[in-house]
Amino acid sequence: MSEVVVLGSLNLDIVVASPRFPKAGETIMGQDLAYFVGGKGANQAVAAARQGISTILLGKVGHDHADQILTTLAKEHLDLSHIHVEPDYPTGTAIITQAHDDNTIIVVPGANSQCDVSYVNNQQGLLTATKVLLGQLEIPIEALKTAFRLTKAAQGLTILNPAPYRKEVLELLADVDYLTPNETEFAELVAHFREPGDVETDLLFLSDLLTTQLIVTRGALGVSLVVNQQVKTIPAHKVTVQDTTGAGDTFNGILAAYLAQGADLLEAVELAAIGASLSVEKLGAQVGMPTKELLDSARKNGK
Repeated sequence: MSEVVVLGSLNLDIVVASPRFPKAGETIMGQDLAYFVGGKGANQAVAAARQGISTILLGKVGHDHADQILTTLAKEHLDLSHIHVEPDYPTGTAIITQAHDDNTIIVVPGANSQCDVSYVNNQQGLLTATKVLLGQLEIPIEALKTAFRLTKAAQGLTILNPAPYRKEVLELLADVDYLTPNETEFAELVAHFREPGDVETDLLFLSDLLTTQLIVTRGALGVSLVVNQQVKTIPAHKVTVQDTTGAGDTFNGILAAYLAQGADLLEAVELAAIGASLSVEKLGAQVGMPTKELLDSARKNGK
């Protein structure tokens, strides 16, 4: 039995550092260019595996960059034996612009779009045996529905990171234990029910409507969730920000890892929040993701 299964995207990330974001129709000069292995699925799997958790990554990669991506991920001690290489599709690609401690991202799905129900059904044994299933919205919704239904029916825990946000997320909630939107995604979720307001009020409102536990990541403000009918916010740790690209993925991977280990929710959220803060200190979504040892040290020292 694996402790965590991550079902999601594998991408080549192209990161451009810029002094600011260009306006529509404007060309500006960038400061730096770098290439990284990414995709929310791959990133979150790496974050989980670095906590010493047995982690299986499920997904598809294109023929063009398969060797590069799988060789890089193999160094993270991930189980990649169920990754499928699509011969007729390019690898998913993310174009990331980094400026002013923030980023914009455009994703071309490529082979990720072929991660379908048939592929998921072939992984049924893994999905019904895992302690925790973690997914995102960069692969087809029907595949996610099938996977979450299988794991939930087998009494596993399920975590959905609703990014990039799609309205179909509502179709998944019956089989989702924990939903982890950022503030923008959370506002879009609230908008299905009423005009969004402040996060705290909206969290209480949705917590009365939904059985899914909402955990809202809020960047420098920390992480908010409802505990005993009250909103609790765990503050972010103060760090020197280099690249925020992988903060959300780090949070989700570490959250899954510690829930799989049996940590209570608040402890898992606290550790995930510390890990997310540490991750932004280096350039590249996976580069800054902390190991268990680094995370334990930061927690002990109150970083």
